[in-house]
Amino acid sequence: MRIVLIGAPGGGKGTQAKLLVEKYGIPQISTGDLLREAVAAGSALGIQAKTAMDAGQLVSDDIVLGMIRERLGKPDTEKGFILDGFPRNISQAEALDRLLEEIGRPLQLGLLIDVEFNVLMQRLTGRRTCRDCGQMYNIYTSPPRIDGVCDKCGGELLHRADDNEETIANRLKVYEAQTAPLVEYYRRQGKLRTVQGTGEIEHIFANIERILASLPGEEPAAAVTEVPAEEKPVEKKVAKKKTAKKKTVKKKVAKKKTAKKKTAKKKTAKKKATKKKATKKKATKKKATKKKATKK
Repeated sequence: MRIVLIGAPGGGKGTQAKLLVEKYGIPQISTGDLLREAVAAGSALGIQAKTAMDAGQLVSDDIVLGMIRERLGKPDTEKGFILDGFPRNISQAEALDRLLEEIGRPLQLGLLIDVEFNVLMQRLTGRRTCRDCGQMYNIYTSPPRIDGVCDKCGGELLHRADDNEETIANRLKVYEAQTAPLVEYYRRQGKLRTVQGTGEIEHIFANIERILASLPGEEPAAAVTEVPAEEKPVEKKVAKKKTAKKKTVKKKVAKKKTAKKKTAKKKTAKKKATKKKATKKKATKKKATKKKATKK
């Protein structure tokens, strides 16, 4: 399965992507992670990306697509992949489609995790993080037992400065403006599926599983292990010939036995007939002898 994951910040994309990775054994490919790894490794694409970032510029789509191409060349993507964070607009979506078609692995699904604006605001403004162990909480949806104190280690819970309502509202507006055309793009292609991102995590994932189960199947990879069609009839013919020979032999033997019995009967009948004739001749000779004796 080849998926582009679409969803707003705070929509639960990361949580559901992790469950997909565990369930189906396909990697989550985050373009942000790819950029960081390429820069850290000092690869050719990483150097180009770093140059752009150091100059305060956006990393070009060509560089990002080059990184995606390299990542899709690794063995763990053979069964599929989940693209997260790319594409963000129609231009990127079209470029991605060309790349995937070129490598013979076209996209199957644009999966939108849809969450209402007010719910996103609660999730993002309510985030709290433990200073010591990094445990995450939300004062609206998953609050700590004691306000401001980590349940796990007793550390202080911090509220990020950029998790304020004004900043988050602006981020969500930018996301909506960018993503609405992208959602329509995949809808026109017939590849868009939407799942509601509110409720229990397990329930949301169950809905995603149902969507994935409805995807068109791939051609079976095991087809090459089947016996060639030309060999199958040969095996059947050989089996039939052997059976036919056995039956014929039995019939012939049976006929021979019958023929022998008939011959034996005929011989017995001939012997009896010969004996009868011989008896008659003897009887005739005796009569003739008696007559001669009488005449004398």
